[in-house]
Amino acid sequence: MLFAADEGDINTIIGGIAPDWGPFGSLGNEAKVMIEVVMAIAILICLGIAIWGAAKQRIGATALRDTFSAEQGKGLIIAGLTGVFIIGSLGTLFTIVYGMAV
Repeated sequence: MLFAADEGDINTIIGGIAPDWGPFGSLGNEAKVMIEVVMAIAILICLGIAIWGAAKQRIGATALRDTFSAEQGKGLIIAGLTGVFIIGSLGTLFTIVYGMAV
């Protein structure tokens, strides 16, 4: 039997949003922590937008029978999840662009 959570720890999950510092390795520890905090806050805001959109879609589609609210909720869900994806991949994008420039 194979257990998915057999290896790793919480740092594997938390470290997932921290960028691979590659070309920015010369930044000080304080600057790295500030960048990680800003990225984490931005991800939480984007997830909040997606949750707000899901609630708006659900309430608009069922309780109020408001199709405009439901469509607006879909847009908020897409915008929030896209923001999470973009912020989560910023470290990789910066590393790729830096590597192509060198």
